[in-house]
Amino acid sequence: MCTLSSVQGGLILLAVSVKVNVGCGPAEERVLLTGLHAVADIYCENCKTTLGWKYEHAFESSQKYKEGKYIIELAHMIKDNGWD
Repeated sequence: MCTLSSVQGGLILLAVSVKVNVGCGPAEERVLLTGLHAVADIYCENCKTTLGWKYEHAFESSQKYKEGKYIIELAHMIKDNGWD
């Protein structure tokens, strides 16, 4: 299950899981548009490009639903044959 959203920087995808060729860096605290979160950058295992981040912890109760989910910045995605 994914949710597509538009934010200041462009289109993003909120994903429940990311499993193929994606690595996860260490968590760090960041102040995002929706408040303080502990997030870890996710990156392509092949080219090491940062693709987005994983929400490790949300400090505000209204943002707890994001914990364990991923943000993928669609600007970093490449359309391959067979996609519609």
